[in-house]
Amino acid sequence: MPSLRALACLVAVADAGSITVAARSLYLSQPAVSHHLLQLEQEAGVALIVRETRGVRLTPAGRAALAEARRAVDAADAALPAAAAAARATGGAIRIGCAQSLVTVLAPVLVDWHRRRPDVLLTVREFTTVEEVTAHLDGDEVDVVVMPGPAPARFVGTALGNEEIVLVTSADHPLAGTGAVERQALDGASLVHYAPENSLSGWLDQAFARSGVRPVVIMRTAVTAAAPQLAAAGLGVAVCPASAVPAGLPGAVLPFSPTWTRELVATTRATPDGLDAHLLADLRDRLATSTAHSAASPSEAL
Repeated sequence: MPSLRALACLVAVADAGSITVAARSLYLSQPAVSHHLLQLEQEAGVALIVRETRGVRLTPAGRAALAEARRAVDAADAALPAAAAAARATGGAIRIGCAQSLVTVLAPVLVDWHRRRPDVLLTVREFTTVEEVTAHLDGDEVDVVVMPGPAPARFVGTALGNEEIVLVTSADHPLAGTGAVERQALDGASLVHYAPENSLSGWLDQAFARSGVRPVVIMRTAVTAAAPQLAAAGLGVAVCPASAVPAGLPGAVLPFSPTWTRELVATTRATPDGLDAHLLADLRDRLATSTAHSAASPSEAL
């Protein structure tokens, strides 16, 4: 494989039409440039330049090689600035995964990034299970996943903050005017629950069991944001992350007493740096501006 230095010599000689001038522009000796060109010719198996009295010219093979050599040199010249831009969060790309219910948590930060960092390419993929997160991190298909904690054991988890869990009812539901509610109030209540493929289902079932609460499931949905809308319309009640409640929902949104929260973490293959670190700092700031809540108990639910 030709060295980048040798390709740079070919480009410089083509531009200067002289090995002497090319050597001067590269801060190399003339013999060193000639040596690199000879190595290229040996690897290509064909002459790339012709030495003439007034300088050098490229052969047809040399002209064919020049375009690719120039692209390689330009790419190398751009590599470090691109890395520096990523470190400053002014350029590059970041592939983000998130639990399905956390899109609304991410949205304000992503909108702000798009406005302030237009040269950073952002992509988002939603997940509903820890197994999906693990597979996509292992496959290097995402850079960071925002999810309820804890992070899977072999990955790095960075704490972001806590998100409140709330109760949603219709405006005329008996609980609607009671203010904060205790979990025990859900015992026997008609519940809009989550489908098994949405891991909120298992997480809530565990929480209900620890509290000795047995709601009556009347419907299940795989879409987290659908549960509060169904409850607000009068189909039972829904327990959901506050981020899943849309603005202007016609029903009642009630806090729990004591406050019920879940921990949010960023899961990565290694310690976050560059773009990842900047994004996570902004997410922490976003969560910190919300009303302070007590720490959530660990969960593997999305």
